[in-house]
Amino acid sequence: MTKFYSPNLGLNPEDPFARDAEDKLVRRAYWLGLSDQSVVLAMTQGVGANIPNDQKKAHLDDIGRGHLLDDVCRQEILPPET
Repeated sequence: MTKFYSPNLGLNPEDPFARDAEDKLVRRAYWLGLSDQSVVLAMTQGVGANIPNDQKKAHLDDIGRGHLLDDVCRQEILPPET
């Protein structure tokens, strides 16, 4: 099952990542009203900047913006093993 980001709604009850008991996005209209460029900015420099890539991917797929994955999720570069 997909693991979505779970925001602390006590700190921010209006968080655009909020989900209901069935894991349905509560503020879906917020995301669907954004252009692709705005979604990329929100996920890289705004509200989603600190979310792990696997949760960003799950969210993008859920809102029908999976095609933005390469623009949103930076490839993680691992240091060489010593």
